[in-house]
Amino acid sequence: MPPEGESSPRDILICRHAETAWNRERRIMGALDVPLSDAGRAQSRDLARLLSAFDITRIVTSPLVRAVETAEILAAGLEVDVSIDPDLEEVRFGRWEGLTYEEIRSDPQYAGYVANPVEHPTPGGETIGDVQRRGVAAIDRAVAGERTLFVSHGDLIRATLCRYLSIPLAQYRRLRIDNASVSAFADDRGRIEVKFVNLLAAPERAWERLHWERKT
Repeated sequence: MPPEGESSPRDILICRHAETAWNRERRIMGALDVPLSDAGRAQSRDLARLLSAFDITRIVTSPLVRAVETAEILAAGLEVDVSIDPDLEEVRFGRWEGLTYEEIRSDPQYAGYVANPVEHPTPGGETIGDVQRRGVAAIDRAVAGERTLFVSHGDLIRATLCRYLSIPLAQYRRLRIDNASVSAFADDRGRIEVKFVNLLAAPERAWERLHWERKT
C-alpha cells in the first residue's frame, strides 16, 4: 500500500485486436464490424496465456466486434470482467471503409490525410488528434490501484502512445502495433513509465511485412 495521502499508480496495458481477414486483404475496416479470423482467435488465445502472469484486474474494449471477440477470449483466459467504452473505437474512415489501400491511393483527401493527419480529417470527419483525444479520455477513466487492459485498434493505440511517449503526434506511424500485441505503461500521478511496446506472444511476427505496405 502507498503511504497515507498518496495514491496508487494506474497500470495500463493496451492491446490491439487480433487479426481479421480484412487485415490480410489490406482492407480498411474503420467503424465496420468485421469478425476475427481463425488465425486471430488463435492469436488471442496465445496472448491470453502470455498475459496470465500480469495480474490484470479488468478489461475495457472498443465496441467493434473484432475488439469484443479479442477481449472476450482474453477475459475467459484471465477470468476477469469486460466492459465497453465507445471512445476506444477505430478511426472513422467514412467512404474509405471497405476499400483497400490501393483503391483509395488516388483520392486527394487520402493524400492530404497521409501527408498531414494532424490537420487533415478522414471522410469520417476525424483527424488523428481527435482519435488521440478519444484514446486518452478512455485511459483517463482507469482506476488507480488497478491494472487495466484496454482492447482497441491500431491507429488509436499509436496515437495514444505518442502522448505517453512524448512523441510528436505527426510521427505516430513510426510505432509498429501488430494485431494481438500489447503495450504497457504505469501512470503515477502523471509520472509516466513506459514498460514495453508491441509485445507479442510470438515475437517473430514483428518481422512480418506490415499490412499497409504497398505490395511489390
